[in-house]
Amino acid sequence: MDLASVTNLTVLANVGGPQRGFFEEIAMRWEAGQWGMYPIAACLIVALAIMVERSIILFGKASINKEAFLRGLKKHIYAGDLDKAINYVAGQKSTPLTNVIKAGLMNVPKGNDEVQAALDEASLRETPKIEARTGYLAMLGNAAMLAGLLGTVSGLIACFEAVANVNPADKAAILAIGISEAMNCTGFGLLTAIPALISFSVLTGRTQSLINDINETSVSVLNLIVANKDKFKNLNVPTAARDEE
Repeated sequence: MDLASVTNLTVLANVGGPQRGFFEEIAMRWEAGQWGMYPIAACLIVALAIMVERSIILFGKASINKEAFLRGLKKHIYAGDLDKAINYVAGQKSTPLTNVIKAGLMNVPKGNDEVQAALDEASLRETPKIEARTGYLAMLGNAAMLAGLLGTVSGLIACFEAVANVNPADKAAILAIGISEAMNCTGFGLLTAIPALISFSVLTGRTQSLINDINETSVSVLNLIVANKDKFKNLNVPTAARDEE
């Protein structure tokens, strides 16, 4: 930000301020922020992409009514029909929870230890899919704030250097405008960081909820299998379910 830039900003602020439209205002503030706005914009674009993708996965594709799913599964386990239990799970929407439970049921003929091992292995395989990329939101939020601060500090340094040799009577006005414009980077950084950090908290909570559902349901199903194993009419894994694996 040189002296000419500061002077131009002063003219723009005094002449066109109230008459500027929304997009003109955004464009002017973007230009005033100079290079500091670009890394913040990059953080914003990546953060928005992660927010949308993770929301679709965590609140849509990976979501299932745990209680209703478990009620339907219990009926087949209580009836001692392993085939129907596996086919019931295979017929549900493919989610991390159903994938874990299906892996456990597929190993019922091998014994309780194998069921436990299969549940644990499937949980370890599915959990990273739930946790993927959410942590980047916190990093991007912090990076946006720091980039905004860096852009503001850089702008302030240039502003003070620019007014060093101007008329003393104009210094206060030019300095005020220069500081105001330099703060655009901080403002844009905060506008990027706040939604990113809020989304990080919400998505992290949702992630933990899904993981808790997997752990709780896995233990419940394992206990049901152990308690009702003597009721199973057959211990053959259905061909259709095996093919899906």
